[in-house]
Amino acid sequence: MVKPAHFQVAIDGPASAGKSTIAKILATDLKYVYVDTGAMYRAITLAAKNAGLAYEDEAGITALLPEIKIQFLPGEPVQHVLLNGVEVTEDIRSTEITNNVSLVSSYAAVRSDLVNRQRALTAEQPVIMDGRDIGTTVLPDAQVKIFLIASVEERAERRYKENVQKGMKVDLETLKEEIEARDYKDSHREISPLTKADDAITVDTTGQNIDQVVATIKTIIEDHQ
Repeated sequence: MVKPAHFQVAIDGPASAGKSTIAKILATDLKYVYVDTGAMYRAITLAAKNAGLAYEDEAGITALLPEIKIQFLPGEPVQHVLLNGVEVTEDIRSTEITNNVSLVSSYAAVRSDLVNRQRALTAEQPVIMDGRDIGTTVLPDAQVKIFLIASVEERAERRYKENVQKGMKVDLETLKEEIEARDYKDSHREISPLTKADDAITVDTTGQNIDQVVATIKTIIEDHQ
């Protein structure tokens, strides 16, 4: 079936559940546009760091927003992220940015600004968008909503393997603690907390490989077209 230009797939879930990996593959296979909302919040967090602002400086970060331009460019194995014209694909994945993005994401002005940018990307093209509040806040009318989950242990192991590949040294127990802390902050923030939309379908990726998860979600998408 031909997909309508406004067809939207929202994928939400906690850190390291596999949202971005799965969303990128689905977007490529289905010829949808992929919108990495997490990378956008990370870019704002990095912009604050580059400007010498404390992550707790909500007013300062809010004032910085009009000066921030975020772009996505195609790339393999990951798409490139540009912050004011500068490549930051790796920089936004640092441990410091990862541990502070939840705080920056909790600011009302930051969320409002990025939600507007994210919605603008859906106007004339089918999209797959992943994040924490896509199905509940950003795209509440999305035709398909997926809530992707996995155990803390499995998510920590995934992050550990990613870090090893990048030459980053963080022990597994520390990663578990950081993921649990991130889960708490994401689900307890005042504005747009991480929560499953009432009409979202839960997909548990624990013990499943990428191909299995992609196949499951493709079937769900096909059933809704």
